[in-house]
Amino acid sequence: MEATLRSDRISDALVSVAFVGTTAISGINREYLGHSGPTDVISFGMGRETKGGPAVGDIYICVDVARRNAARHGVSLRDELARLVVHGTLHVAGHEHPDDDSRMHSLMWRKQERILAREY
Repeated sequence: MEATLRSDRISDALVSVAFVGTTAISGINREYLGHSGPTDVISFGMGRETKGGPAVGDIYICVDVARRNAARHGVSLRDELARLVVHGTLHVAGHEHPDDDSRMHSLMWRKQERILAREY
């Protein structure tokens, strides 16, 4: 998370990360995004109250979904969780990507992968 915030020159942040189960992430997904079922990560950026003020947000990560994704992509659970923390932090910082498969070619996705490559 720190590397991601530094990459956007954010020096002050109040960001929580909660690791939740499939029932909790499904409820958040349904209530706030209107989607059904579990997902790997959901983040909420609350913006900054003042220019230069802290970035504020919450990140919810479903470890069960992350574990399945890690196995499918042939990576460790640790690496997948790191990717989700970086991904969620980028959203908190205000970055967005398309919702379709083109997201893996977006500027945000490329930035995510650069951050992960430097840190691991």
